[in-house]
Parts: sequence; structure tokens; C-alpha cells
Amino acid sequence: MSACVPARAADSTRTNRAHQPHSPPPLRPRRFRVAGADLSASIAVFLIALPLSLGIALATDAPLQAGLVAAAVGGLVAGRLGGSPLQVSGPAAGLTVVTADLIHRYGWRTTCAITVLAGLAQLCLGCLRVARTALAVSPAIVHGMLAGIGVTIAVAQLHIMLGGTPQSAVLDNLRALPAQLAHIHPAAVSVSALTLILLLIWPRLPGRAGRLLRGVPAALVSVVGATSAASLAGLHLARVDLPSWSSHALPQLPEGPVLGIATAVLTITLVGSIESLLSAVAVDKLATLRGTVRLPRPDLDRELRGQGAANMISGALGGLPVTGVAVRSTANVHSGAVSRNSTMLHGVWVVVAALLMVPVLELIPLASLAALVMAVGIQMVSLHHIRTVTRHREVLVYAVTTLGVVFLGVLEGVALGVAAAVAVALHRLAHTRITHEESEGAHHVRVRGQLTFLAVPRLSRALHQVPAGADAVVELDGSFMDHAAYESLQDWQKTHLTHGGTVDLTGRTGTRIALSSLGSPASGAGPGRAETSACRCRPWTPWRNHQCERPPSAPPGGHPDEPADASGPGVQRLARGISAFQRNTAPLVRSELSRLAREGQRPSQLFLTCADSRLVTSMITSSGPGDLFVVRNVGNLVPLPGAESGDDSVAAAIEYAVDVLGVRSITVCGHSGCGAMQALLASEPDGVRTPLQRWLRHGLPSLQRMADDERPWARIAGREPTDAVEQLCLTNVVQQLEHLRTHEAVSRALGKGTLELHGMYFHVGEAQAYLLSAREEEDVFGRVGAAGDLRSPA
Repeated sequence: MSACVPARAADSTRTNRAHQPHSPPPLRPRRFRVAGADLSASIAVFLIALPLSLGIALATDAPLQAGLVAAAVGGLVAGRLGGSPLQVSGPAAGLTVVTADLIHRYGWRTTCAITVLAGLAQLCLGCLRVARTALAVSPAIVHGMLAGIGVTIAVAQLHIMLGGTPQSAVLDNLRALPAQLAHIHPAAVSVSALTLILLLIWPRLPGRAGRLLRGVPAALVSVVGATSAASLAGLHLARVDLPSWSSHALPQLPEGPVLGIATAVLTITLVGSIESLLSAVAVDKLATLRGTVRLPRPDLDRELRGQGAANMISGALGGLPVTGVAVRSTANVHSGAVSRNSTMLHGVWVVVAALLMVPVLELIPLASLAALVMAVGIQMVSLHHIRTVTRHREVLVYAVTTLGVVFLGVLEGVALGVAAAVAVALHRLAHTRITHEESEGAHHVRVRGQLTFLAVPRLSRALHQVPAGADAVVELDGSFMDHAAYESLQDWQKTHLTHGGTVDLTGRTGTRIALSSLGSPASGAGPGRAETSACRCRPWTPWRNHQCERPPSAPPGGHPDEPADASGPGVQRLARGISAFQRNTAPLVRSELSRLAREGQRPSQLFLTCADSRLVTSMITSSGPGDLFVVRNVGNLVPLPGAESGDDSVAAAIEYAVDVLGVRSITVCGHSGCGAMQALLASEPDGVRTPLQRWLRHGLPSLQRMADDERPWARIAGREPTDAVEQLCLTNVVQQLEHLRTHEAVSRALGKGTLELHGMYFHVGEAQAYLLSAREEEDVFGRVGAAGDLRSPA
């Protein structure tokens, strides 16, 4: 073959290889390695799966080998191809009722063919990537379906535990139960009771020895214990019968009505898919909580394809339908599994047991397996799930689904559950509770539920019970408001405000809501969305108008839900502001203020700044109650010790903050456009001494510092000050820091290294903070970035 390669091409090839010094070596086949944790976990899962697989086969009236086939295929095929690495698949109690009905109706071999078709349907659904759609089914329906299946299983297995034979329907089993109780089989009852007792007490063994023994699965212990007791006592009981594998029944072409076969395929596909996907999600949450190993999130579409492939192979080999099993998957995670190898190995152990342990398996009494399966069925009626659906007001859906599954069948019960869920949703949509009451001088209109056109008459009736000119609070607790309800509420609000009343729209927690954010066609928002503009300062209209976008319908100088007299006398503004705080903000900070009241204040910083109204210290520092000890005066001045002229307030605050409160830093904050600095620049040396002029003399050192040619001027973020006022504002911050160092308490704390001094400048027009850098040769203020970093002043 090499003669067919031209010499020039061969030389070129050799040359290219010669110039590839780092060419990768040829790939070697990957060696299969199994972690020790996976090996031990696979054994634990196998010990649980073996008796449960036989018990589920017994409950469906299928050949007992079919349970072993399904367990092996679920471990090997679904474990390898599925999208949830730690999920264990096999025969599950969720399909027991469906499979038993199919065997009774069509026979075992046709049931195997139906399993193959159901697997093919799952495979197609996985390829269509619709797995997430299954999670949209209401949990109340899913839990109700499992509870109904559990009740059906428990009632049927009770007959085997008593030594009889179960009927095909729940009602038939209930009717036959009195006769069965009259002819109980003592040996079967004793073995069943022993199995249940071991199942109950084994997980509760006390002490250190009990903790070690609980490592052995309770299912295995109960079956082994009951089998040993029955063998030693020589009891004559029906036992497991595993015929030769050569006579194992394989599927045949489906025989029966086409509609019935299609319904059976749909039922197995629906139940098996939902149970597998929900189990995969639950296993992922459990593995994440344990945090022992980081695994990729489950691929639900791949999981569905893996379950489909497993069902096709299991049905073709004469096995039961396969689904993801929550009990075995949970045991797999708790046993420390780290990969899908544990799931696959458990399937290998099932194959080994099916081939080599037949004589041992045939010693197991059927009554013991029936007791084990009945316990599983009872556990499917979860009290936790019942409490959950009750809390979410979906107990009707749960009950309808459960009863439908018990008395009509799985598919019929699920259909009834879906219908009940739709009816409950429509009822909630149409039924809205609206109340009106007067409390503490305000009229409260409370809405519970969705505001649609159906509720508009009741809403209008309640709103018009509020007298004209009164204070009204409309509390909304829904997540949807249609256009009719929105217009009705908007029209009433405008009318009420026109007559001098006030209107506050709030959520159930007291959070204020803007009407413009509710279900208007333009916003598309629901009443659950709180106002994002944080208009907490109502009725101080300059602040409010800048923060809230005012639509054309708003009154001049105000907000649409702002009272017309909000800019009236100062006492009214103050009272309304306090009222708004008590209603909106106080509930949010009450617990923190209560804690501070008990424990006392422990601020970490003394913040000394100007009394200018534009400086909101808590806003520009993002601080809250108990964070800052604030001192404010005209010009953010720190008088030198002994120069206070009878006003020791600043010095007293500094001493209290440093010596008593133990603050760790002091910040002097100046700002742009400071009126005090403007007055200082315009002051005359020999003028009339007013109180303001007498106070501003403490800023004369700053004025002298700026006029000193030997000192470099303070700069801001790499630029020179825009004018003399900004230059003095910056210089004043630096000068007041030097004044701080002369105070005894500050000097002592600086010497101990327990205190830091910082300078800050806030540009009002830019809403930008600047911090004084640590350079000693010059005074430079650097801009603080959005992430809190100090930007270079270059």
C-alpha cells in the first residue's frame, strides 16, 4: 500500500512530522476503574433491590424472574445511558398496579410487548426534549397518584400475608377480606409479622452497636430473618419458585383491542416517565445537600432516553417495566456513591444472584415478600406530602387523585386529578375576597386573590364605602390584575385624591406599591411587584418627584397618588412623613432597632460632616441604624482644643465616640458648593460678628492653608479644582483632619493604633464620592468606584 504514495508526498509528510516536536502520543484505551465508594454503595443497593424486585414481581402476579431481569437491566442499561448518574432504576412500586392489571387482562407475554412499546415511546419523547414538561404536573397529582397506588398495593398484599390470594381490584379485595380473616394461615401471619417487626425496629436500634448494625439494609434483614425463622421452625409455606431460565417467557406480538393496547402503553409511559424524572430531581437535590462529590446537573431528556432504552430491553428479555426508584437511589447517595459505576455494579450483582443464588432465593416465603411490599405501599402514603398539599390548599386535588387511582385505575385517577386541579385554579381565579374596615382613622380595603373583571363589582362596592377626603389604604395580595380591575382602581383613586383624600397602595407585608407598576397594559406588571424607586420620603415632593417618573395625568408638582397639599405647611409635611415611616419603613427596621435598644449602640465610625440638607449620610454610605455616629455642623469644622469659646459640642462628641463608644475610624466629609466655605471666602476681617461668623472663624486655618504658596493645592481625581470654592472645600477637609489629631482622645487612640482618620469629599452634582489618598507629599482625592474600589487619581 505504501507504493501508492508519491515520493514527494512521502518526503513532505516526513518533513511535517519532523517539525512537530510536541505531537501528542497515540491514545491509549482508557482503563475501567471503580472507586471503593462505588463498590460498597453498589453492594448496599443490591441488598435492597434483590428482595424488593422479587416482592414487586410477586405483587404484579408476574414470573418472579421478571423482577430480577428488570433490576439487572435497570442497573446496567439505565445506569449507563441515563442522565442522572446516581439514580438507581429497576422495577418500582409505582407501576405495580398498572402491570398487574395488564397481566390480568392481556397475559404476561403481551404485557412484555407493551413494555417494549412504552420504552420506545419514552425514547421518542426524550429525543423530542420534552422531559421538563413532565415536571409541570401538579405535585398534588403526583403524590396523590403514588398514594393511591400505595393503598392498592397494601390491600392486595394483605391477602398474601394472611395466606390467601389477592383479587384484581381493590373493591374485590375489600369484599373478600372478612372471609380471608376467618380463614387465616397462622404460619403465613407469623412470618409476615416477623418481617414487619424487623422492618420497624432495625432502623431504630440504639447505641453504638445499633449504629453499626443499621448499615445493613432493613429490607434484607427482615427477609433473611423471616426466611431463617421459617426454615428453622419447619413451617409449610408457599415460597419463591424460580423456574429454569430455559422456560422463561419472552414477549409476543400484542393481542387485544388496539385502543386498549394504546391506552396501556400511554399509561406505562406517563407513570414511568413522571416517576423517573421526579426521582432524578430529588436525587440531585439530595446529592447536592450531602456535598460529598460534585456531579453535573441531571440531563432529564437523556434520563428519559435511558429509561426508554431500559424498558425496551427489559420487555424484550421478559422483564417488568423499569423506572427510577427513589428508595434505592436514596440508599445509593447515602452509601457514598460518586459515579454511575455504583448503579451499574448493582445490576451486575443482580445478574450474579439470578444465576448462582437460585437455591437460596427459593427458600424465601412469599408471605415475607408480601409484607415487605405492603410496607413499601404504606410508605407511599406520605404524611409529609399530605401536610404540604394541605398547606398549599390542594388537598382536594390530592384526595380526588388518590381515590380515583384506588377505585378506577391509575390513568383514570390522574385524569380526575388534572380536572380537579383545573377546577381549583379556576375557582381561585374567580373567587376573590374583598373586605373593608376602619382602623386608627384610616379606611383599609383588603384584596385577597386575583383581581379580574369578575371581582370589579365587589371591588367598586368596597372602595366606595371609603368616605370622601378620608385616608385610605388599599392592600393587594394577588399576583395578577386585569385591565378592567386596573381602570376601576385608577379611576377611584383619581376621584378620591381630587376630593382631598389620601390613598396608599401596599402589599400584604406593608410594602408600598405604585399604581403604575400594577397590571396596566403598558407595564405588564402584577400587584406583587413593589415600587422600585424606593419613594420612602413621601410627602417631601422634591425628592419624590425626582425619584418617581410622573405620568402626564399627575398633578403639577406632585405624584398621581400624592395629596394635593403635600407642599403645604411644614408641620403637615413632617406629620405625613412620620406617618409614612410608621406605615412603610418601621415594620422593616423594628426588629433591628429593638435589638439595638436592648444591646446599646456600637458604631464603628464617627462621621463628621456638614449640616447641608443635600448630604444624606445614610444614603451615600449605605449605612443603617447603629452604623454611624454622626456629628453635623456648618462647614464640617473641628475646632482646635481650647478654642471652642464656650461651645464644646464637637469636642464632646469626639471624646464620647473615641473613649466611650470605641469607634475605629473618623471620617471628615466635605461637599461641593458648601455655603459655609462660600461665606468664609467672602468674609471681612473687621465686620459685625454674628453667631455664624463667630463659628466660621474655626475655618480660617483652612483659608490660610489654601493661601499658603508653599503648600501644594489639593487635587481631585487627577484634575485641578474648578474654582476657589471647591479648592477651599477640599483644603478644609485636609485641615480639619489635622485639627482632629490635636484632640487628646484622638491622639491617644492613634498612638495605640486603634483609630484611623479618613477624608472624604462628596460632589453633589455628580453624586460621586472621593476619598483622600494616603500620600504624604500631596493631598489628592480619588474617586470611589461602583464596586467600592478607590480609583487612581492619575
